[in-house]
Amino acid sequence: MQTIRFTKMQGAGNDYVYVNCMDKMIANVNETAKMISDRHFGVGSDGLVLICPSDKADFRMDMYNSDGTQAEMCGNASRCVGKYVHDKGLTDKTVITLETLAGIKTLELILNEKGETEAVRVNMGAPELVPERIPIAADGDRFVDMPVTADGKEWRVTGVSMGNPHAVTFIDDVDGLDIEKIGPVFEHHPLFPNRINTEFANIVDKNTVKMRVWERGAGETLACGTGACAVLAAATLCGYVDGEADLELIGGTLHIKWDKEDNNIYMTGPAEFVFEGEITL
Repeated sequence: MQTIRFTKMQGAGNDYVYVNCMDKMIANVNETAKMISDRHFGVGSDGLVLICPSDKADFRMDMYNSDGTQAEMCGNASRCVGKYVHDKGLTDKTVITLETLAGIKTLELILNEKGETEAVRVNMGAPELVPERIPIAADGDRFVDMPVTADGKEWRVTGVSMGNPHAVTFIDDVDGLDIEKIGPVFEHHPLFPNRINTEFANIVDKNTVKMRVWERGAGETLACGTGACAVLAAATLCGYVDGEADLELIGGTLHIKWDKEDNNIYMTGPAEFVFEGEITL
């Protein structure tokens, strides 16, 4: 048995349990993630995030999905880590480097008049478009607006990696989508050898995109930062937007910009504390 002190946080409704592991790592992390994420018998969350020391950056983020599998990166979680380490006094920096399995990310904290973090701008890096690096089992330099058959229907799909793999498809009605049915079909499609996060998006106008996301290992979540970045990249490649837009997710809105000069994608959005507690597992 182990007793864990935790902080529940959310960014645009994407909720994780955060644990300060700067001095001590928790045991059996994969099973712990499953138990603590359970919305009936645990704290309830989309996963577990450990805030750890790093010899490459200011901090390291280790994150696990609700099914216990480790994930490379989460944009919403990275913003929450930025708020956590600043507002809890682990650092007084307002520009923070964060080591992840998808590389080192730079977080710019936006403070309110009380000196508390109310939003975070994250340099999410350059989108990876080469299929074998996403990975997608397809030839060529890009996988943009390509036909994919899933559940007996043809979908037009664009593949993007933001440190984790995404398949983006544009449809007319995201609200009426039976995502519980189609999401697992995409996630386990043979085209995606490492499984896939799938975004179903609707272009509202040149500045606004509405989306829902099915995350591998977690199911539908209220928001996904890397997914929003992938949708912006895909919408730009398909000519629907001009490299910048508001991404409307169930849990809130993220502003995403693909900077043409440095080829990096920047995500700006909220990060909030929900509650703190202690759990014995």
